[in-house]
Amino acid sequence: TVLLVEDEPAVRALTRRVLTRAGYRVLEAADGLQALSVAGERGVGVDLLLTDVMMPGMNGHELAQRLLAERPELPVLYISGYSEAVLSRRGALADGTQLLAKPFSPRVLLARVRELLDSRQ
Repeated sequence: TVLLVEDEPAVRALTRRVLTRAGYRVLEAADGLQALSVAGERGVGVDLLLTDVMMPGMNGHELAQRLLAERPELPVLYISGYSEAVLSRRGALADGTQLLAKPFSPRVLLARVRELLDSRQ
């Protein structure tokens, strides 16, 4: 199960479609607060957080920190149209995090998701 958090509806829909067609269960949210609500629902298990970095309100890094406090083993894959250097300067991305630059191909997205899920085992 992938928790997909993306504030751009078109990007969220396309990403959801790619993941769903590959057999993943996708829970989606438009922002960090909605993601916390979805992740907190009873009986919801999340295997991977796939989140945009720069979003209104709570950014992706803040969201990840909140979820990791409860689930330290949760893999996180950040997506962003900003470069890693820009994100680091803004304090929106910690060193050593997994970042997938937008735009990304379905093949690259699926490979990175699989890589992170496999690294848990």
